[in-house]
Amino acid sequence: MYETVTTDSGGHHGTVTLNRPDAMNTFTTQLATELDEALTACEEDESIRVVSIRGAGDAFSAGIELREHDEHETQDEYEQWVTQMESPFLTIAEMGTPVIASVHGHAVANGLGLMAACDLAVLAEGTKLGATAPKVGLFCMGPAVPLMDSLTQKRCLELLLTGDLIDAETAYEWGLANRLVPEENLDEATAALADTIATNSPTAVQMGKQAYYETENLPYADALEHSNERFGALCATADAEEGIAAFLSGREPNWE
Repeated sequence: MYETVTTDSGGHHGTVTLNRPDAMNTFTTQLATELDEALTACEEDESIRVVSIRGAGDAFSAGIELREHDEHETQDEYEQWVTQMESPFLTIAEMGTPVIASVHGHAVANGLGLMAACDLAVLAEGTKLGATAPKVGLFCMGPAVPLMDSLTQKRCLELLLTGDLIDAETAYEWGLANRLVPEENLDEATAALADTIATNSPTAVQMGKQAYYETENLPYADALEHSNERFGALCATADAEEGIAAFLSGREPNWE
């Protein structure tokens, strides 16, 4: 179906692979569009309970393909271009299905933004990460948005303003990843995290993830009110009835 990404699924786990290895999986307009379409297809597939994004070859993603810059001239054209490049960031936040970044090699600029936009991240030792756009006269404004949710202000601005690379250990210490593993264990560790999520109630996980993002920036009282409303809706679902019945009777739940 796609030229710049590949997809696979099994055991309720969907995998989307960025597939421009000769270009370090840099974002072209086509890759951004196909990644967005692949994520949407995973969201619509009721058999998939968790998605992971990985990169083919030696890198997760080295950012935006700068050769496309010369294809545009006006401010409006550049805005449309970058909006398409970063549409997957918004799609991930709007999905009920959790998304895990499985990161190795380099996660740079838009690649770092994609990692930060994912709900969870598993990071391979030896990976280099950075918001390198100032080195080429640009700035990681889009990636800054998900990075703000993962980092303190000082850490975030250090990445954005210096454009310097940090190592995987520093990124993990700063809170950019949930797991730090040897590169040879990356796929296994990602699958283990995905499997843990997939054993839970898919209804609870999806409604819970959506409620999290809906309440994230609300005032405290409004956040509690909204979360209570969503919890009430969850309590009325078949998964809640099945999960509680299974727990009280000492058996494994059978999710729809």
